[in-house]
Amino acid sequence: MLRAENLSVHRGAKSVLSEVELDLRPGEVLGVLGPNGAGKSTLLGALCGELAPATGTVLLQDRPLSSWQGPERAQRLAVLPQTSTLNFAFRVEDVVGMGRLPHASGRQRDGEIIAAALSAADAGHLAGRSYLELSGGERQRVHLARVLAQLWPGAAGQSLLLDEPTSMLDPLHQHTTLQAAREFAGRGVSVLVILHDLNLAARYCDRILLLHNGRPHALGTPAEVLRAEPLQAVFGLEVLVQQHPERGHPLIVAR
Repeated sequence: MLRAENLSVHRGAKSVLSEVELDLRPGEVLGVLGPNGAGKSTLLGALCGELAPATGTVLLQDRPLSSWQGPERAQRLAVLPQTSTLNFAFRVEDVVGMGRLPHASGRQRDGEIIAAALSAADAGHLAGRSYLELSGGERQRVHLARVLAQLWPGAAGQSLLLDEPTSMLDPLHQHTTLQAAREFAGRGVSVLVILHDLNLAARYCDRILLLHNGRPHALGTPAEVLRAEPLQAVFGLEVLVQQHPERGHPLIVAR
């Protein structure tokens, strides 16, 4: 489990994230929502160790994140950043195979996992192609397969952090990506996903953290958080919140 205690992050003299108390629970998808500049990517950066906290601490399995090193940490924590830059003509399988570097599972087993991760990301048909020939959305799905391969097959004690994994995807692949995250959570992995689409968050997340001006504004189930009042307070958007006719989760419609 990944946990933040009284977490704050500063950039220079400015506080960009303040007083965050958060635990990522095994088997759960936690969505992080908020307007641009709310502190979502800063939170992810602090949770993965990229950004040093000004106050507070981040714990991975009840140990300070900073005490985990190398492969030991990479086998338990995988991060998909908002943008992934790669300027070499690697084959798709080689890119996904980078997720297997912390492991010593052998070439045959790694090949099986790479194929399975590509399939989970709905990118199996891209095998054999050069990464540089792919569209932006295809590249995003390949990098999703890479972080899935890093934790494959997924188990309790592992955490997966996804920063806007649907940003360049068509509607179908937005759903297949979040379904892959849900399936990983079903194996016990703690998943955090930053999203902008309120309805995708309502459908796929177990809990939602709503950030505003670097501070938690609300934390709870989709039904508790995705209400007209907090959404107007945070986004300045007037909405109608209804119940999805088939699934029962909140359905948000802009007025």
